[in-house]
Amino acid sequence: MQTVPFLLRQVAGCLLLSGLLAGCGHSLPELPGFDSATWRTDSYGCQNRRTALLPVLEKHRDLLYGARVNDITRLLGHPDEEELGEQSDKVYIYYVASGLQCSTGHPRSGRARVLLRSGATGTITEVILPVLSSR
Repeated sequence: MQTVPFLLRQVAGCLLLSGLLAGCGHSLPELPGFDSATWRTDSYGCQNRRTALLPVLEKHRDLLYGARVNDITRLLGHPDEEELGEQSDKVYIYYVASGLQCSTGHPRSGRARVLLRSGATGTITEVILPVLSSR
């Protein structure tokens, strides 16, 4: 009886594992009423265009949980800021309204921002949307 070489078993195991990890999360469907182009062109929220889109994100918040990071980036664009959390967690930050971050060099601001945390599998595990007061 012939056995499969050890290296071949390792390669097959790695391929199987990567296939399983690639299947984690779900594709992000269209968010009716959300204008992705407007969001993406309002870098750092400096044009205050993202504020009007927050109610649509709030309405479809549940669809964001478990979505793949690549799909979020396709929808919202590259984050204004990115933080590395514990282990392999990442936090993607999108500013919603103009503030200190609109200055030269884009210093950090505590201004209204959307925070999306992704876990080790590359899916969104936490969604924090700002509450904007009407003035």
